[in-house]
Amino acid sequence: MRNLVVSLLIPFILLFNFNSAIAFDFAPEVGDTAPIFKLEGFNKNIKSKKIWELMDFQGKWLVIYFYPKDFTAGCTLEAKGFSELKNDFSKYNAEIVGISADNQDSHESFCSEKSINYTLLSDPEGIISDQYGSWIPPFSDRNTFLISPEGIISYRWISVLPINHAKEVLNVLKKKI
Repeated sequence: MRNLVVSLLIPFILLFNFNSAIAFDFAPEVGDTAPIFKLEGFNKNIKSKKIWELMDFQGKWLVIYFYPKDFTAGCTLEAKGFSELKNDFSKYNAEIVGISADNQDSHESFCSEKSINYTLLSDPEGIISDQYGSWIPPFSDRNTFLISPEGIISYRWISVLPINHAKEVLNVLKKKI
């Protein structure tokens, strides 16, 4: 009986490679054109601008990171990490954009209270988050994409840990330049 179970189980495992199934995601791949977006947002340095789109960053490197919620511990840690390194990213002609389901008021409060010095965009229905494979209703999953000045996905991080993530992204950007 044991041999029968093993003989049936081995072909099943080989037919369905479970590691591939677990690693499967819907995010754009490296080399894909970055999905376009047009979202309301907030940047405390450019308060007059209300709508942001991918085209606004043409000719620059763009770090887009998706995160679940303003003011939560992990999201604050990640956001502050990018804020602390913003000048370093700027040296490499790179902009940073965070996207979550939070509204403008929440983003404005988050930026003011936590000294976030880059653009945060609102995707309340998860439409753009979904295009980037980053939507787990009702929140965005913690994924990051490095987009080239030509609008191509140059690198991606799926389900990242927020601690030291900004440094990791900056190190990859330095290697791409």
